[in-house]
Amino acid sequence: MEWPALLDEYEKLVFRMNTPRVVIDNAVCSNATLVKVDSARRHGILLEAVQVLTDLNLAIKKAYISSDGRWFMDVFHVTDQNGNKLTDESVISHIEKSLVNIHYQKSNGINGLTALELTGTDRVGLLSEVFAVLANLRCNVVEAKSWTHNGRIASLIYVKDCDSGCPIEDSQKIDTIEGLLSNVLKGDNDIRSAKTSVSMAVTHTERRLHQMMFADRDYERKPILQLRVDSPAVTVQNWTERGYSVVNIQCKDRTKLLFDVVCTLTDMDYVVFHATINTVGDRGCLEFYIKHKDGTPISSEPERQRVIQCLQAAIERRASEGVRLELCTSDRQGLLADVTRTFRENGLNVTRAEISTADERALNLFYVTDAIGNQPDPRTIESVRQKIGLSYLKVKEVPLICRKKDESEEEAVGVGGAVLLSLGSLVRRNLYNLGLIRSYS
Repeated sequence: MEWPALLDEYEKLVFRMNTPRVVIDNAVCSNATLVKVDSARRHGILLEAVQVLTDLNLAIKKAYISSDGRWFMDVFHVTDQNGNKLTDESVISHIEKSLVNIHYQKSNGINGLTALELTGTDRVGLLSEVFAVLANLRCNVVEAKSWTHNGRIASLIYVKDCDSGCPIEDSQKIDTIEGLLSNVLKGDNDIRSAKTSVSMAVTHTERRLHQMMFADRDYERKPILQLRVDSPAVTVQNWTERGYSVVNIQCKDRTKLLFDVVCTLTDMDYVVFHATINTVGDRGCLEFYIKHKDGTPISSEPERQRVIQCLQAAIERRASEGVRLELCTSDRQGLLADVTRTFRENGLNVTRAEISTADERALNLFYVTDAIGNQPDPRTIESVRQKIGLSYLKVKEVPLICRKKDESEEEAVGVGGAVLLSLGSLVRRNLYNLGLIRSYS
């Protein structure tokens, strides 16, 4: 018996068992591309599959998920941001390769940079002070994302040394960065909860932002201003007969909604066994059948309330409040410090920011409100644009997810999205088709 040969065959078998089977089909559905994934089940596999799709800014119109036993089966109905099917063969090939290799891929964090993680109390001009400190220390901001929620802020900023163009590894300089940024975050009233850390770790930026805000317990804090009139409706009930906890979410649809929800459930150590996601007009309806990793459902009222709070917070963190400003210009040392200082001097508060650079060009998105959280005066916005450069800083509409209403069930659903479909019957039909329940009536 030749052990190396047998081991080689065993390794091939394990590889085949763990390699997802992916089918991308443009013929089945008239208004979306179907992405089907079958794979051995493990904790986090659903999040990784959703992450592949949402990192390409694809809109997930519908999804059907089942992972009872040891197998994981998904069907995603996806479109581009204009509501069209996917026709670019390079994009389709990239999706297929990414999903097939999902078990072996590393997170899409940013290599070769130093990551700064900041959490604290939000206030007008805070980002301006942060970027000013980094500019003075000759740290070049390559990419960054910043979210605010319930009066808290979380920022993940990737920097490199301006002089060497390399990651910042000098321990003395790292200590200086941490110390100065900690002082900025603490301000006059956040001595205990402000946190600053520096790392070289590679991670998925948006998942890490969720983790940072979750650790900061933003979901327990009361919003300073009650501005949201369209808060997500989240309910959690136990289906005792089958041992599931059923999570139902109804809210305004937007890009990456499914990622935000699945990310939160995964990081709270819940496993999604079945789910149905549907969109009707601009509304999203999501239903998940979940258990703990040990196979038990939610067991207490405090836990149920915590799940509701955490899911509401996860959805609200990425909500786009304020005017969307897009800055596109040549990148230079101190650019962000100058731009955000201009915002601060004109009383604008940054509620969300996405910073990116490529080929010595800066492409930055800012969502801004006035100092108390209301829509800013258009005259203020125009004044800021004139100071920064009318051709560089532009007001952009928040991109809407285009929904083509080709399907009769979408046409039949209430006026203005007021009437929402119940997903319970859809999930039960899926369970029935899988032979897991006797009837879905």
